[in-house]
Amino acid sequence: MTTKAAANFTRNELAHALRSNPFQADLLIAGCDKDGPSLYFMDYLASCEKVNKAAHGYGAYFALGLMDRYYKADLTLEEGKDIIAKCIKEMEVRFLIHMSKFKVKVITKDGIQEITL
Repeated sequence: MTTKAAANFTRNELAHALRSNPFQADLLIAGCDKDGPSLYFMDYLASCEKVNKAAHGYGAYFALGLMDRYYKADLTLEEGKDIIAKCIKEMEVRFLIHMSKFKVKVITKDGIQEITL
């Protein structure tokens, strides 16, 4: 199943559930298939959009600004990790979070790798 197909299937399931058992779930669906890497943003009302960068929740107001400033289409892994570190630092300034480690999933054509920031 392609990433697009998985996102559309999930969106359809959430849309049907809204009518009987409303879920309060915001999702980011990412994958790498024959069409290359893709990221889908889905909210609790089952709207779905293919995006280059995304965040959910109140912290998204701050993180998306940083992503807009530093994102470019040909990011290296190190540049991506640097943007994530900037977003984490901003959350530490704006909110009372004191998590010592963050787990990040890196999805490439070679598979999924978990790194700690």
